[in-house]
Amino acid sequence: MRILPFIAAGWLSAASSFAAAPLASVPSVDLQRYLGVWHELARYDNWFQDEACVNVTAEYGIDEDGDVSVLNTCRDAAGAVTETAEGYARVVEGSGNAQLRVSFFWPFFGDYWVVALADDYTWVIVSEPGRDYLWILTRSAATSDADRDRLVAKAVELGFDRNRLVFSRR
Repeated sequence: MRILPFIAAGWLSAASSFAAAPLASVPSVDLQRYLGVWHELARYDNWFQDEACVNVTAEYGIDEDGDVSVLNTCRDAAGAVTETAEGYARVVEGSGNAQLRVSFFWPFFGDYWVVALADDYTWVIVSEPGRDYLWILTRSAATSDADRDRLVAKAVELGFDRNRLVFSRR
């Protein structure tokens, strides 16, 4: 039967029409306002972050070379630090500081794009062009259910899959 390839082709064509629009970063980020501690609210599961990590923080500063310093800290459910990762990031020229190249293991770099950011810098959504990675970060270690739901809805609006989210606060 030759009907199966046509059904498959039709399904693939229909599926591609539902694909999310290309991901864009925000127009600009004020690095001085962005620096400091961010608390991970949710993320996509990934190979380099232990799934037992909860109460995760990311701290950004400026190092002596003018690069953005990065310190990610993982804690267990009791609050004890179980793992840290130090790295640095360089701003992508022409990105308004909204796109960075981050390295935790030189010479390997990954994309770090700010794709949504509160006007008051109280929350941020970070990803990369392919939407394979996602972090929802807040300035506060505690987030109301209403704020969490609003941030998840914003991520979904940007084309991210709600079902892939791992919530990292306990």
